[in-house]
Amino acid sequence: MSLTAQSPDPSAPRLRVRPPANWINDPNGPFRWRGRHHLFYQHNPAAPVHSNVHWGHVSSADLVRWEHHPIALTPTPGGPDEAGCWSGCVVDDDGTPTAVYTGVDRHHTGLGSICLARAVVPEDETLTDWKPLPTPVVSGPPADLDVVMFRDPFVFRCGGRRWALVGAGHADGTPSVLLYDCDDLADWRFAGVFLDGNDPVAADAFGDGAVGWECPQLYSTAGGDWVLVLSLWDGHPCTTGYLTGRLEHYGEAELCFAARTGGRLDHGRDFYAPAVLQEPDRALMWGWSWEAREQGEVDRVGWAGVLTAPRVVDVHPDGTLRVVPAPELELLRAAEPFATSADRRTALPEAYDLTVTASGRTTVSLLRSASGAELTVVVDPDDGTVTLDRGDWPRTGREGSGPIVVRAPAGEVRILVDGSLFELFVGDRATVTERVYRRPDDVAELVVTGASIAVTGWELVPPTRD
Repeated sequence: MSLTAQSPDPSAPRLRVRPPANWINDPNGPFRWRGRHHLFYQHNPAAPVHSNVHWGHVSSADLVRWEHHPIALTPTPGGPDEAGCWSGCVVDDDGTPTAVYTGVDRHHTGLGSICLARAVVPEDETLTDWKPLPTPVVSGPPADLDVVMFRDPFVFRCGGRRWALVGAGHADGTPSVLLYDCDDLADWRFAGVFLDGNDPVAADAFGDGAVGWECPQLYSTAGGDWVLVLSLWDGHPCTTGYLTGRLEHYGEAELCFAARTGGRLDHGRDFYAPAVLQEPDRALMWGWSWEAREQGEVDRVGWAGVLTAPRVVDVHPDGTLRVVPAPELELLRAAEPFATSADRRTALPEAYDLTVTASGRTTVSLLRSASGAELTVVVDPDDGTVTLDRGDWPRTGREGSGPIVVRAPAGEVRILVDGSLFELFVGDRATVTERVYRRPDDVAELVVTGASIAVTGWELVPPTRD
């Protein structure tokens, strides 16, 4: 069964999480409950624009067949979230799933409050009914820190206690993550600055362009490292980054993050605000991919935004990010591959999963325009680079449409395409997420040139239910 109703827009992804119509942005609160994965998201149910923010809700037993549920969180007239239920997480609070989210009132100037909503029927595996608490657990940031941006709580456990991170930005332009002790979810205590932009590792990894860090996420690895995921805000959503390090205790009841390395989380231009689910044996991540076309076209088709495929994230021994598609995505593959060699031109379907392994410089052509321009991925194992060149496929956005070069020691790429959503995995070292909109006269055709190449491609199809 398709996740969304069939759309006349050929650019509409069919297999990734998005509502049937209108707006979606940040994934929120990925959560596993009674054998199902639940995923929430920022959603405007009335129009394909960022406004009137609710929490949409889907769940799945296998990460590929997603069921839509009623809207989980709706702004409360006169309440702390009257102007929007913004980003946050979901946790198990003594057997009751509880949403911890940013409430925005009508006086919003950048400072949100931290609100709670509880599942009405915890025994219900679909978690369709939620009840917000009338009073925030945190009404705003500490008064003495001169904070001008405060939002996006993320709750985690360490040292037998429950803690929360909150994204922040300060009046002097310094981004930070604030830490709260919230072992009792109803009683939050400010526990210091977890990390800020003056940290030398963070400054080296991210530069000095961000004035706030949004949507902080944290996951632990089997090797004892922790990975801090951040969305960089420079007055607008900018890009995403990660830092690998250790959690260190200081004082009687404080934690800080000691970073040792970091970098760009996704090298594409259409990826932001990822959310992480820590599972016993892995960590899963989803991101938001925004539209990279004019608002007039968005209005015409009536939908905006999509969540990426789930990714399994970890770190390599050197502290750099390790990221691969969740193995459950193979359930979407057709019974037989449409491509098994590189010796012929092959028509590409609207959704596909393609792996190319090369021992030397190899060019993978995926689209050809009427002018002869091509959308290509060039794999160069000797140079240690993978280059995505969009040809003449335009996109809106501040970073333009130029080629993207990823430096990574990889001779294999995996490409997941679903409508306009393009996700490139460079080995297990890097990802590139872009939106590429086919035009009516474009030719979607696979052509691979190079030496010692292995190619396998599957069409992606909506799975059938058993």
